[in-house]
Amino acid sequence: MFAVGAERCIPVTPSSSSSSSSRYQRRRSTGTRDERYRSDVHSEAVQAALERHSERKMAVLLPSKRQSLIGQTSMDTYTPPDSSSGSDAEGSLGRAGGVSMDSWISRALHGSPSTSSSSSSHSNSSANAARLYNCIYVYVGVPVSSRVSAKIQQLVNTLKRPKRRPLREFFVEDFEELLEVQQPDPSLPRPEGAESTPIQGEELDRLKNCPASLEAALLRWGAIAPKAPCLTTTHSNTKQPYTLTYGKLWSKSLKLAYNLLHKLGSKQEPIIHPGDRVALVYPNNDPAAFMVAFYGCLLAEVVPVPIEVPLTKKDAGSQQIGFLLNSCGVAVALTSDACHKGLPKSASGDVMQFKGWPKLLWVLTDSKHLSKPPREWFPLIKDANNDTAYIEYKTCKDGSVLGITVTRMAMLTHCQTLTHTCGYREVLHILLKKSVSFYVCAAKVACVKSRDLHWALMAYKDQSDTTMSSLRMLLIADGSNPWSISSCDAFLNVFQSVGLRSEVICPCAGSPEALTVAEGSSKPSGRGVLSMTNLSHGVIRVDTEEKLSVLTLQDVDTAMPGAMVCVVKLEGVPQLCKTDEIGEICVSSVASGTSYYGLSGMSKNTFEVCPVACDGGFVSDCVFVRSGLLGFVGPGGMIFISGTLEGLMQVGGRKHNADDIIATALAVEPMKFIYRGRTVVFSVNVLYDERIVLVAEQRPDSTEEESYQWMSRVLQAIDGIHQVGVYCLALVPANTLPKTPLGGIHLSETKQLFLEGALHPCSILMCPHSCITNLPKPRQKQPEVGPASVMVGNLVAGKRMAQASGRDLSHMEENDVLERLSLHSLTCLQLHKRAEKIATLLYERGQLRDGDHVALVYPPGLDLIAAFYGCLYAGCIPITVRPPHPQNISTTLPTVKMILEVSRSVCVMTTQAILKLLKSRDASVAVDFKSWPPILETDDLPKRRCPLLYKPCDPDTLAYLDFSVSTTGMLAGVKMSHNATSALCRSVKLQCEFYPSREVAVCLDPYCGLGFVLWCLCSVYAGQQSVLISPMDLEVNPALWLQSVSQFKVRDTFCSYSVMELCTRSLSSLTDSLKGRGMDLTRVRSCVVVAEERPRVALTQSFCKLFKDVGLHPRAVSTAFGCRVNLAVCLQGTSGPDPTTVYVDMRALRHDRVRLVERGSPHGLPLMESGKILPGVRIIIANPETKGPIGDSHLGEIWVHSPQNASGYFTVFGEENVRSDHFGARLSFGDTQTVWARTGYLGFLRRTDLTDASGERHDALYVVGALDEVMELRGMKYHPIDIETSIIRAHRNITECAVFTWTNLLVVVVELDGSEQEALDLVPMVTNVVLEEHYLIVGVVVVVDTGVIPINSRGEKQRMHLRDGFLADQLDPIYVAYNM
Repeated sequence: MFAVGAERCIPVTPSSSSSSSSRYQRRRSTGTRDERYRSDVHSEAVQAALERHSERKMAVLLPSKRQSLIGQTSMDTYTPPDSSSGSDAEGSLGRAGGVSMDSWISRALHGSPSTSSSSSSHSNSSANAARLYNCIYVYVGVPVSSRVSAKIQQLVNTLKRPKRRPLREFFVEDFEELLEVQQPDPSLPRPEGAESTPIQGEELDRLKNCPASLEAALLRWGAIAPKAPCLTTTHSNTKQPYTLTYGKLWSKSLKLAYNLLHKLGSKQEPIIHPGDRVALVYPNNDPAAFMVAFYGCLLAEVVPVPIEVPLTKKDAGSQQIGFLLNSCGVAVALTSDACHKGLPKSASGDVMQFKGWPKLLWVLTDSKHLSKPPREWFPLIKDANNDTAYIEYKTCKDGSVLGITVTRMAMLTHCQTLTHTCGYREVLHILLKKSVSFYVCAAKVACVKSRDLHWALMAYKDQSDTTMSSLRMLLIADGSNPWSISSCDAFLNVFQSVGLRSEVICPCAGSPEALTVAEGSSKPSGRGVLSMTNLSHGVIRVDTEEKLSVLTLQDVDTAMPGAMVCVVKLEGVPQLCKTDEIGEICVSSVASGTSYYGLSGMSKNTFEVCPVACDGGFVSDCVFVRSGLLGFVGPGGMIFISGTLEGLMQVGGRKHNADDIIATALAVEPMKFIYRGRTVVFSVNVLYDERIVLVAEQRPDSTEEESYQWMSRVLQAIDGIHQVGVYCLALVPANTLPKTPLGGIHLSETKQLFLEGALHPCSILMCPHSCITNLPKPRQKQPEVGPASVMVGNLVAGKRMAQASGRDLSHMEENDVLERLSLHSLTCLQLHKRAEKIATLLYERGQLRDGDHVALVYPPGLDLIAAFYGCLYAGCIPITVRPPHPQNISTTLPTVKMILEVSRSVCVMTTQAILKLLKSRDASVAVDFKSWPPILETDDLPKRRCPLLYKPCDPDTLAYLDFSVSTTGMLAGVKMSHNATSALCRSVKLQCEFYPSREVAVCLDPYCGLGFVLWCLCSVYAGQQSVLISPMDLEVNPALWLQSVSQFKVRDTFCSYSVMELCTRSLSSLTDSLKGRGMDLTRVRSCVVVAEERPRVALTQSFCKLFKDVGLHPRAVSTAFGCRVNLAVCLQGTSGPDPTTVYVDMRALRHDRVRLVERGSPHGLPLMESGKILPGVRIIIANPETKGPIGDSHLGEIWVHSPQNASGYFTVFGEENVRSDHFGARLSFGDTQTVWARTGYLGFLRRTDLTDASGERHDALYVVGALDEVMELRGMKYHPIDIETSIIRAHRNITECAVFTWTNLLVVVVELDGSEQEALDLVPMVTNVVLEEHYLIVGVVVVVDTGVIPINSRGEKQRMHLRDGFLADQLDPIYVAYNM
């Protein structure tokens, strides 16, 4: 119900009822506290909303912070308070610490108060060793007593609670991109009133003898009343005010005009011509100098462009101001002497060139710097016309700056309108601050902002002789903000006792485009108490149920004299709104802006609007100007403003005003936590909708626990009052947000910092689980289709079954590796003799029998190769083991001991240096030396030869054990027989065309997989010369590998992704130096990257692009794929077609479908071919669940049939049958006789248009990811590498990341390359990018130091080890954020 004043009767709207009479309000006539002003009412509503939420109180999980991060307070970034924006008495700057983690767990589970604490500081490497040991025996999760897992369980319990009903306009995320059509909700409120009509202001009375222009008015008053005061200004540092008379204003303006036209440049080429634009740069506390410059420009017929004073080179919005000056063609800037001295200067003493600004000529307008005009010179005084008088700039919501042109006629008419409305006689315009006297004379009219009223209340105790009985009009310039009523009521409540009358307060509404839209008169104002819920749907409904979510609006009077006002819809055609509908205020008046300077298209849509009625006809012959104000026309033609278009946020189909959200947040005990009430609200687009972000400056003396409790209450209050969730709530240190020239928060700059991840908050709370309600519909699992039906369906559809094979592997020659060993060069002969001596050592000293397991603990080199063949000569089974690292022996030594125990090694062979390391004191602390099996050092070998070399009687007997850690964190050993080893060597020889004349460079880990085969076996089998480079040597000299390739003129080389990444990162700026030193890679015909993962396309392309200058051809770089069951499935070789790259729809992969798309398509994922299938290898793609064959349009598990397959896993308990299906799998339909090995990797086959050496079409294998690492979320399957790729691109300081799941929560671990203070910036960036690109909500974000994410020797991430370390609280994270 609208409240009525003493002289105005306002009827109720059609939707209201008589039962709402209790909501009528009158202007108070007394100052008692029973008649509460608006801020009290809203605060009580907020408290009531919080009480309503108390039973289901939100348990906000405090983040885990490193102790060093907790110890750093906002004192580090604190700057002295700005005198223009608040009080100086803000309390101490200390910040309390936190309590223990155990107390937090108790609080999270039982509701007791707590705060965060630091995580334990165990080293990451020792944690990896412990996790590795646990993974071998029983691979289970983390104990439930883990502190981190308890926090996650608390988060899971919180998220299980019912949340807001999902929106109806959700979309179906499927590879067919079927979007569900939005269905309107019939229960939503809709406007029901009649169509509104334009309202006409009263006729503008023209004053008698009115001057024809402002210049003529200045001339008149300067001549008639030269000593009459025109402007009086006050200063905080001076007692006497400064008065500028009309005579002085005329003389100074005349002097400036003459100098602008005649003293800048030369007579033949003046710098300024009439019509040029000139910048006015004056501080806010010097309005007299500004007025002189403004009228001087008018007299010189140049166009002034007032801008704010640039204080620093990085002022908020300074670059956009420069863009405006460039577009206006500004070349001259006018300023005062005092202001010029304060501008930042360069080393030469000139004003610094600001970023984006044009080169300006700075002109000082003080009289001492100007020449006196001659007596015969007089400016041309014209009548007001449609020439541009001045350009006013406006900062838009996105941060762009627009220049609004105002004509001389509009400026004159605007002055006449204000004079008519206010009856001006004597006006005092004051910017109220604590140190400024409130009223220095008996003013009749005052113009202030609601913020100034707030500071006046704080300064009132210092003003004992204040009286306001002479004031007849107090204009509130920001009356378009509905919450200015709170300041007005509070101001009236205090100053009513000193003569202030209620009818004096007059809210005004205006905008840069429409100038003054409406200005309250001295008549009593009407108010309406409206439902905020209905306002969010754009509908006006009077609150009749005493609800909490209400908004009190006060009218700003009717239309200005001579103007016409109407309300149009916000979207689409400018159609008139209904009487109970919120729309945009449009004004038709001479006193308004004309255009956006230089932007004709935007100007037409804003300044030339023709509203239409419901029948399609125009409502008037006049054109209207969009004001950017939201509101409606109430009874009696009164205009009510509910907000601005710039502050409007549309979330979930409902519209919310940023000022309303700020008012609710500040009602939750703001003085305890928020520094001077500095709060800003804006929206960001995330997942096809706007999301609300609230940023506030935190008081320096607020503790972290208090801040998070306040944030929790703010979330509840906003949810209770506005029924909308806050996506992100961030607190930053005091005085760190970008400021506007008047001390407020610069909205667009703050938003830009948030989007760029440069806000540097000290506390942050993300709530995507409660805000994101339009996620794609979860995929419903369909009844399983049998393998036979799948096969028949593919055949009917004409799709090829996904199977392929390499070349036929010819019959193996009878002579084996050992016989070939003595037929080659002298080097091989020396290797042969050394191996014989090692075999003798095993016979004599080791007393070993045939089949005993021997661990070879050697650094990369020839000793490792000799020891391996010595074991074969002696009939022993070698196991290559990486030696412990001397600088981290306490962590790496237990891993070595563990592998020995698992492999059941009866003897250890090593060098004397490593044996000394095992006997050291540090090693004895980690592992008792007495617990080691017998150790043989091979530096001193017996001189006698072995009497008899061992030859296996059965080619299927065990040759060696290959132990390694998989990408899923499993340490497993596979059994390689002599037959499989020989087949593997022959297959690689044929594929790569290895011959004795070839040179091959190998830079791989020599302890497992294909790296061991290329390091120790292939060179001996094929006889080529091998250049062996240890990857560990590259840590000292990153160029060693490429230098060796260039020096030995190698044509074929092998490396790992870790080697490629190290070279790319370390040599990126040294390519010119390497080229100058003679590095030449033009002879390289194949550079193969050996990996057990999806090919890294981006890294490969970067490597090729970087070393293209030294001769590396991009076609030479390819990948190889191997796994545990088959060490080499694909290898590019030299004779096959070039590797291909395809682009697949990432969304289709989530449904196990393969759909090719064009390069650059949305959601396109590049996949590189994993190499050509090796000879003797057959591949089929099978469904991992049904074990049936599938077509080439589906994603499935890669199965391999080959003589080089491993025999099985070697387990600790001798249970060879464990996971036997990995080596002995059979199809459930089709070819059920062939025995296949399951690789555990998902991929697909595509028949390309290329032909291989046999002339047949080439079948390409594309590896997508490991089956054990697939994360099933929302019924869809995600591969970690896809999410990690998106996250790494999200922020420049993210060097590496890894993702995993825990209790259906997505956990993201990111490595921070930067200051710990930047850790919190990563949380919203990570959350946003995963939502946007993968439609997933991140549950936990963990920020750690670089190098924490464990990586195996092949450069592959150990995500399961990382998960165990996180849940066991062993990562020592910088910051852990739990998204609500």
